[in-house]
Amino acid sequence: MELIEVTLSTIPGMVFALCAVAVLIAGFMRGFVGFGAAMILIMTLSLILGPRAAVAISSLSGVVLVIQLLPDTIRTSEKPFVVPFGLASFIAAPFGTLVLVSLDPAIMKMAISIFVLFMVLMMWRGWRIGGGRIAIIGTGLAAGFAQGTAGVGGPPAVALALARSGTTVQQRGNVLGTVAALAFCSIPPLWYHGLFTADVVIFSALVLPLYVFGTWLGQRFFSQKGQHIYRMAALWVLAITGAATLVVAVSDFTS
Repeated sequence: MELIEVTLSTIPGMVFALCAVAVLIAGFMRGFVGFGAAMILIMTLSLILGPRAAVAISSLSGVVLVIQLLPDTIRTSEKPFVVPFGLASFIAAPFGTLVLVSLDPAIMKMAISIFVLFMVLMMWRGWRIGGGRIAIIGTGLAAGFAQGTAGVGGPPAVALALARSGTTVQQRGNVLGTVAALAFCSIPPLWYHGLFTADVVIFSALVLPLYVFGTWLGQRFFSQKGQHIYRMAALWVLAITGAATLVVAVSDFTS
């Protein structure tokens, strides 16, 4: 069984255009609310390119953007929080990737959509996770496994970071730190399992400018008029996308 289901030569122009739109929207979400980009990108790309290619492309694109924020992350994050979380996520990510490459792609498409919908519900209900050492390590393990399996370990990490006391600058730094850890922890196991094919790397490079541009647009929208509606708008977009992709995935699985 091929780990990557498609190649660039087999992607029609219209399908590539749909992928580009998904990347642009994901970038906008990243700039607008700071999370949700991977969820949108992986949910949509998994239907078009397959879940393994989607996770690999999202991981490569995400790392580039994370590197840009590393100086700010190192300066503002709380090391006693980010370091144990990061170590736990690095331990768990390979086990998640093993699930990704072992399960049937059709099942993974449905699993990704269901998991994302659960994460949306978690954020919608305002669930918070305690900030003790056990909670940090446990959440790091869960987020790392989710990142390796479906590339969407961000929501529990963000929930944990925002549950901590401290200034807004510290909370933002902790969010950036957990997101950075998740971005990097998935790279070694994905590379080990051969998911970074030439087609995946080329595709990631082609859509990266759109990702960056979408992020810039989202930042501008937030600074101008989006502060009061951003959370509800983000959750609605994620919920609708998750439900739609789940319907399509179930239809493909049963057909």
